[in-house]
Amino acid sequence: MTTTHSLRLHRDTGLVREARLTVGFVLCLRFTLCAFANFVDVLRLAADEGDRSRPIRCKWSVIAPNMRPISSSSGITVQPQETFGDPTRFDYIVVVGGLIDEMERNDEQIDAFLRQAAAARVPLVGLCTGTFVLYRAGLMKGYRGCVSWFHYEDFRSQFDGLRPVSDQIFVVDRDRLTCAGGASTAHLAAFLIERHVGRAQATKSLHIMMIPDVEKGETLQPGFALDFQTSDPIVHKALLLMQQCLDMPLSIEQIARQLKVGKRRLERRFRDALGSSPFAAFMELRLALVHFLLENTDKSIASIAAESGFCDSSHLSRMFRRRFSIAPQEFRKSLLGHSAVAV
Repeated sequence: MTTTHSLRLHRDTGLVREARLTVGFVLCLRFTLCAFANFVDVLRLAADEGDRSRPIRCKWSVIAPNMRPISSSSGITVQPQETFGDPTRFDYIVVVGGLIDEMERNDEQIDAFLRQAAAARVPLVGLCTGTFVLYRAGLMKGYRGCVSWFHYEDFRSQFDGLRPVSDQIFVVDRDRLTCAGGASTAHLAAFLIERHVGRAQATKSLHIMMIPDVEKGETLQPGFALDFQTSDPIVHKALLLMQQCLDMPLSIEQIARQLKVGKRRLERRFRDALGSSPFAAFMELRLALVHFLLENTDKSIASIAAESGFCDSSHLSRMFRRRFSIAPQEFRKSLLGHSAVAV
């Protein structure tokens, strides 16, 4: 891979220092501000001592076809600092995606620049729906790409026959790096900081941002992907709605009302698509969350019960045992036993 490094003048000492990591940001129309801000702030905090924001160890720039401000999905605009030019002046080109409706439209200037960067062997990074942009530009053939579980079906509808990774926070596949968006962009940025600058700087950045520690790409997405695979749009929307209210479960009647279908019709669609009732599917999602929290957190059973919509610990324990043939406490103890053996 071709890398170029920028020499930066350290104002305090007058010494010239080398930027170990240079990043060019391509912001799509209606881009996700959170994804961009998390990523660039990790760079900013790793680039200098303390919180002084001088681009010493890292350098970054927002690049675009022209110098017109780019509007984010929140309405806040960002002013580009440079036009596209030669992509090899950067170690990575990072594409920050936007709203799904925008991702369905081609931006030939962005696509052409990304193809130019790929031809020059500059690694490409897709943040949030930036993964869609890389696929759309034809730059992900033979590569694994990561998308949020929330956008899994949107991806499949746009790229028929392709199945993205939707259960990890980010994926590094040679010179293509993609992530689910949100907080996962900070972890992907920390991965690059650790690779090029050092683990101490990566950890420092996340700690200042109140993020506990550097997560690996294999870490499960907090929302975890839907285990149910269906092409029925009503069933899929119902499952997403269920997943968004696991702590305060809606009744099947309320779900049907929100989807503007009758309760019996919704039940029939679930039977045809999944071979189960909406209630059974909802319970499966809630128990999957319980399983995930038991395995990945030290939260109390009572806290997990509240977070997954069970009325109390005993109700949770009863349903968990029925599904997994083991009590939640015993399941957690078995995990600790496996850890002790592994050590």
